[in-house]
Amino acid sequence: MKKRIVFATGNQNKLKEIKMILADLCAEIVTMKEAGIDIEIVEDGTTFEENARIKAQAVAEHCDDIVLADDSGLEIDYLNKEPGVYSARYMGEDTSYEIKNKALLGRLEGVPKEQRTARFVCAVCAVIPGYEPVTVRGTIEGYIGWEPAGEHGFGYDPIFYVPDLDCSTAELSPEEKNNRSHRGNALRAMKEVLKDYL
Repeated sequence: MKKRIVFATGNQNKLKEIKMILADLCAEIVTMKEAGIDIEIVEDGTTFEENARIKAQAVAEHCDDIVLADDSGLEIDYLNKEPGVYSARYMGEDTSYEIKNKALLGRLEGVPKEQRTARFVCAVCAVIPGYEPVTVRGTIEGYIGWEPAGEHGFGYDPIFYVPDLDCSTAELSPEEKNNRSHRGNALRAMKEVLKDYL
């Protein structure tokens, strides 16, 4: 029988990426909602790793499955690594990414390219029944462009540019993005960990 992995997210865009990257694991991947888990989780960690662990452990208390959770965000060096762990809540949770992206571009107005360095960070935590939690991290380095571009992706993708391609992550196809993204890198590392348990 296939093992089940509950991924602690309600973000459908994120889940689509996760399912693509973990497709070859012999496990069924379901959301909290599909697993019948409806809880409020307070992410009050100070690092991506802490927040991923808080989420995974909270969900693991409500099921006997392997639970995965991620916390990810954008770090802009010129802005002291903001928005960082507050990426999803930056300028308020209900603020659209169009507005958030515009605000960040505004704060970087006049800043030269070499000072616009940034990275996407993703920490993934696995809580496996009977074992200590395991956390991995993936990143993608880049810079903040001067205007949003691209129709793919979500969140901060339209303003985050990949240096060797000179395009935003929103201009990459889903497959290209997963091959080099922070979430792709973290999930591939986690996949190696999970192979021992599945």
